[in-house]
Amino acid sequence: MNGDPKLYELLGQLGIEYEYIEHPEAPTIEIAKKYWAGHDAKHCKNLFFRNHKGNQHYLVLLDCDADMDIHAIEKELHQGKLSFASPERLMKYLGVRPGSVTPFGLINDLDHHVIVFIDENLQKAERVSFHPCENTASLIVKREDLIRFIDHQTNRWEWVKVY
Repeated sequence: MNGDPKLYELLGQLGIEYEYIEHPEAPTIEIAKKYWAGHDAKHCKNLFFRNHKGNQHYLVLLDCDADMDIHAIEKELHQGKLSFASPERLMKYLGVRPGSVTPFGLINDLDHHVIVFIDENLQKAERVSFHPCENTASLIVKREDLIRFIDHQTNRWEWVKVY
């Protein structure tokens, strides 16, 4: 299976069931949508930001069909001016490369530095999908299991309205 073996081990330990979809590299939502056809999950767009000072990082999870407006996100998160974090920061904090951003990368955030913001519209979804730390597969999990996973990682998180 494609993805981080540590992730699959942890999902097993937590008793989190998942549906595995293997596909060609899918670094964007537009490409990935081709491989999600026929699945009932809400697919997510995952954005990794840094604050103006570069001393705090944020993972924002959105409905994949949502329009992303960074100024609206800045206003809603109350974290000041945001910019996309560099590939080096992405690797340092989540252990993934661009195009593979995922909340499952929190397994690599050993200092629990990253703050997670989840679009409140995802509360309506029974199941959600994310890459398993590389973009050649997707995992579908129950929304409540995603929250259980994030809680287990002990990163701070909250529901927000971002559009």
